[in-house]
Amino acid sequence: MTYQETLDYLFNALPMFQRVGASAFKKDLSNTISLCNHLGNPEKKFKSVHVAGTNGKGSSSHSIASVLQAAGFKTGLYTSPHLKSFTERIRINGLEIPEDAVVEFVEENKSFLEELKPSFFEMTVGLAFWYFAKEEVDIAVVEVGMGGRLDSTNVLMPEVSLITNIGMDHVQFLGDTLAAIAGEKAGIIKRNIPVVISKTQEETTPVFVQVSEELDAPITFADQKWKVEKVKENEGKALYNVISSDVKQELEFDLLGNYQKFNLPGILETVVQLKAKSWDISSEAIKTGLSNVTKSTGLKGRWQVLSRSPLTICDTGHNEAGIQEILSQLESYPFDKLWMVLGMVQDKDISKILQLLPKTASYVFCQANLPRAMKADELLEKAKSIGLEGVSVTDVNEALNFARKKAGSNDLIFVGGSTFVVAEIEEL
Repeated sequence: MTYQETLDYLFNALPMFQRVGASAFKKDLSNTISLCNHLGNPEKKFKSVHVAGTNGKGSSSHSIASVLQAAGFKTGLYTSPHLKSFTERIRINGLEIPEDAVVEFVEENKSFLEELKPSFFEMTVGLAFWYFAKEEVDIAVVEVGMGGRLDSTNVLMPEVSLITNIGMDHVQFLGDTLAAIAGEKAGIIKRNIPVVISKTQEETTPVFVQVSEELDAPITFADQKWKVEKVKENEGKALYNVISSDVKQELEFDLLGNYQKFNLPGILETVVQLKAKSWDISSEAIKTGLSNVTKSTGLKGRWQVLSRSPLTICDTGHNEAGIQEILSQLESYPFDKLWMVLGMVQDKDISKILQLLPKTASYVFCQANLPRAMKADELLEKAKSIGLEGVSVTDVNEALNFARKKAGSNDLIFVGGSTFVVAEIEEL
């Protein structure tokens, strides 16, 4: 098969959560275990860092990978979902998996895949682990897809586990309290393997402490050890003051979202835990890695400036906590008028998010081109019912162009509400 035929086969033959939602979610690891056994257990052939959480796990994964690359290690990176290209999900030293490797994997394993009928995500995890093992990476940073306990990536035995902050997301699968969700994320904690918690939260701390004690896993709450403060932004970099018991320094971080203040302690502490396991990571590698995350790993869509006049920013934050942080940062910018180009998915309770949105902004509601997307007209009606003013323009790029034509040069345009809206921005 050609690469395009291979992709079509995967997208059509295997249920894909980002397109269809719940029907693609499997509540056990049996398929992943069977696939890994068939592939010769590649998950046991490379070292790893395993990253779970509600918000921040993608940014944290890319940042840790960037530091490891700067330290000279051949570094795998597995993240999801992709924004533009399927191959974004699987990288080594920032380079996406070659298309011919995807074709090779499917050709070699097609009959087994048809017999097993894994989900799209389960297959992709198998592909990533096969590729990392084949290419003999020194270490791979692997982001959990959803939850942790039952996630396909949870067949790893990592060097360190990292859990970023916990928020209300995917409640139909993970539970409707922060403690319940934390219980699912805590599923990546392994016996005797250190676990780092990025952010101390009242509801989740007892859950993480209990699980780590049961498994004799040393636990560190990173924000209690590392104090970080964003000082300013300068030429596309955020400058942070970083203080711990034995370190006081300034670090440049090229991820500009203010919410990165919740991620940075966990990133730094994960590096400390790796160093304690004899990974040779210098202070210079940490500085270089953090100041070049987007360049070295290809990360997109995190507080990304698309254009300057009017200032146009996109971000993939899509749940209540993520939107709150986005709105807080938008308020710190000077502008005449705020335009928000937003789309959302239909299998989430969006009422709380809509309640957060400023009534003084002008809204252009759109929808991503996938079955889970909420219809733009439906989103507009829900917004109008709570006093938000706007229009619906179905296509994401047409919606953005509409806002640009209406906006003045001193206005601010924000594009987001869903990862899948950001993914369709042509100039990303």
